[in-house]
Amino acid sequence: MRAPTRRTGFYFLLVIVTTLLFTVVYNTGMAVWEGRPQPLYRSLEVVVQSFTTTGYGEDAGWSSPQMNFLVILMQFAGIGLILTAVDIFAVPWLRDTLSPTVPEVAPEITGHVVVCAHTSRTETFISELDARDQPYVLVEPDIETATELHESGYRVIHGDPESTDVLTNAQIGEAVAVVADGGDDTNASIALSAHDVAPEVRVITLVSDASLRRYHLAAGVDAVLSPRQLLGESLAAQIPTTVTTEIESGIPIGDDLELIELTIDDESEFDSQRFEEARLRERFGITVIGAWFGGEFVTPVGRDDTLVPGTRLLVTGEPTQVEELQAATAATVREFTTPRVVLAGYGDSGAAAAAPLREAGTEVTVLDIEPSGAVDTVGDAREPEVLAAAGIETADALVLTVSDDTTAILATLIARELHPELKILVRANERASVDKLYRAGADYVQSLAAISGRMLADTVFEDEEVLAYSKQVSVVRLPAGGLAGTTLAAERLRTETGSTVIAIERDGETITDFDPQRFTFTDDDEVIIAGTDDAIRRFEDRYSR
Repeated sequence: MRAPTRRTGFYFLLVIVTTLLFTVVYNTGMAVWEGRPQPLYRSLEVVVQSFTTTGYGEDAGWSSPQMNFLVILMQFAGIGLILTAVDIFAVPWLRDTLSPTVPEVAPEITGHVVVCAHTSRTETFISELDARDQPYVLVEPDIETATELHESGYRVIHGDPESTDVLTNAQIGEAVAVVADGGDDTNASIALSAHDVAPEVRVITLVSDASLRRYHLAAGVDAVLSPRQLLGESLAAQIPTTVTTEIESGIPIGDDLELIELTIDDESEFDSQRFEEARLRERFGITVIGAWFGGEFVTPVGRDDTLVPGTRLLVTGEPTQVEELQAATAATVREFTTPRVVLAGYGDSGAAAAAPLREAGTEVTVLDIEPSGAVDTVGDAREPEVLAAAGIETADALVLTVSDDTTAILATLIARELHPELKILVRANERASVDKLYRAGADYVQSLAAISGRMLADTVFEDEEVLAYSKQVSVVRLPAGGLAGTTLAAERLRTETGSTVIAIERDGETITDFDPQRFTFTDDDEVIIAGTDDAIRRFEDRYSR
């Protein structure tokens, strides 16, 4: 039985019991205290009159204090029953009447993206769609979630995305693509239903288990994305190994330019220097696009900003220049002992992080709440005793790829207290958790939602190429759009959007050395820009066609 029906039944039972009880007491009181015995049905009538405040008829005027007190009590009981009835019947009715109804059929629309269903990953993708003014229809199976989204202004319909009727209601025949993130098994079913309705529509799915990729392809999926695996590899790339001091590689921009993130290590020559004193451009010929101080990305870097250990620089330059800077940012003396890493959470991201670390000779201790052949320590990463049993106090790094961000935050706090010098790298499922994890003590946080959004945008939009998914910034190639006929200096692009143009592609040539004051963009140019996800959206909102 549903909750509203049960509440209604309890209410009617309360009314019946209360009415009968007061009828018996009132009938007895009239005979004993007032000396006016009467039939039971007559007393029932008076009780109902009292409860409904319609009067007392011929019984009005009682001589005994007991009867007067009883009548007062009956009046309060009647008011209580009326107020309870309002809460049970009137309030839900008004709420249902005044609340907007979630549509089950999308309005006439073409060239849109059908998104099934609402998750933190598709939420990021929808923000990418909004930045491009790209129409979409979100299909959400949960009615409460769909109602909240509808009231918040999302273009959402309620229904099961596995149903061909629901996909027809989403105007899938006029859509440019279908994006499915409803679970690995559900996504395969959505793909089959989508092709039943619109055989030519592109279907893109996200998978948690990369081994299921081939089954999605067999279901007719055009692109199967595995952001969890990519994220795990990205976290592993931040840990120096005995094979190489920095697994992480740069992003090639053309033939002679590279973009890379570099970390200021303890005891490096730049440790605790002001940015102006480091003279990075003068010494190495590189361009510093921005830097992360804790979890905050700053662009441009201020002259007085201090390069403390853990500061991450985002720079561009020729490969030889970048190598020289990379050596300078590293510690002056680096001991090439076998690193020890505790990896907490052995799901898809954890397994993807463990594989390259082990190949590079790193000693990896796997911690997970569920026992398996690959798990060395079984337990909850939020318990200090479990972390200690996994060897956290002597480890060089902790990689956290647990499924819940709240667990990751608490585990980060505990690990930081147990080992203040530990390097902590964390997967965040929600973008909103990134700042919290940095404040908790993480050294590097990568957002699953951000990576998923970039991968989906790169797959859906043919005029955009994402050059880096697994960095803390977006690096994308876009049409020059609204920049045509202007210069960078005239547009003040960096200060207005927070993004940086690092190269221009014109007639098949990549131009990396250009004068911001004099170089004028044309309609056919493409720009390679770097910045945070929000900065890229601001660029697209302002300059994209």
